[in-house]
Amino acid sequence: MDLRLNGKRVLVTGGSKGIGLACAREFLAEGAQVAIVSRSADNLAVAAKALPGVATFAADLVDPAAAAALVERVEAEFGPLDILVNSAGAAKRVAVDELSPASWRAAMDAKFFAYINVADPLVKRMAARGAGVIVNVIGSGGKMASVTHLSGGAANAALMLATAGLGAAYAGRGVRVVGVNPTLTETERLTEGFAAVARQQGVSLEDARARSVASLPFGRLTRPDEIADAVVYLASERASYISGVTIGVEGAQYPTVL
Repeated sequence: MDLRLNGKRVLVTGGSKGIGLACAREFLAEGAQVAIVSRSADNLAVAAKALPGVATFAADLVDPAAAAALVERVEAEFGPLDILVNSAGAAKRVAVDELSPASWRAAMDAKFFAYINVADPLVKRMAARGAGVIVNVIGSGGKMASVTHLSGGAANAALMLATAGLGAAYAGRGVRVVGVNPTLTETERLTEGFAAVARQQGVSLEDARARSVASLPFGRLTRPDEIADAVVYLASERASYISGVTIGVEGAQYPTVL
C-alpha cells in the first residue's frame, strides 16, 4: 500500500530512542523527510548514524519557550511541517506510597507539557496552512489506572482528552489530531517501570517483568516497530478521516467496548 508520504516533512519528538526512533525509521523508509528532537546531543548523534539522512535538533521540550523556538527553527531550516509525532518524554513510574505533589507535577511536565508545548504552536501554523497531522503516542495508563503509574497515567489521560478536543477543534481547518495507546513496549524506559512494580509488589525485578509480560494476552511485549507501523499509517492520507480519537495498540490487553 502506498501511504503517499514521499516528500512529506515530519518532526518526531523523542526521536533518538525507543518508539520515536522506530517511527523516524519508518517514515524515512516511506520516503519522508524526517527531523528528530531530543534533549541529548549524544543520543541524537547515535540516532543520526543509525538513520542516514535524518535531521537532528536538540531541545528541552518541558520549557515552553524552548519548544516554541524549536518549532520556529525547524520550519525555518527544514520547511513547513506536514506531520508531528509526539513521542518525547515519559513520566517516571512511582510506587503509590512514594507519590508526592512534586511527583504529580513532574509527571505533567515530563509527558503532558512536553507534548503540548510543541503541539500548540505547530497546530496553529498547520491550521493557517490548511493541512497537517499530529500523532500523539500516549501510554495506555491514561485509560486504565495503575497503582505504580498514577501520576503518569493522569498525564496520559490529559493528553487523550487534549487529542480529542484538538481533533474536533481543528478538523474544519484541515488538521487531524490522533493518539496511539501502546501497551508495554520493549524500550529502555520499560526497565524503570518494572523497578517501580518490583518495589510496589515486594518482588525482584525479574519477577516483576515476568508478571507484567504474563498479563499480556499475546504473552510478549510490543516491539517499537509495531507501534511505529500504526503511527505512520495514521499520519498518512490513507487515514484521512480519522481524527480526535486515541487508538489502542495493546494486543487485546483491554478488551472493552467504549
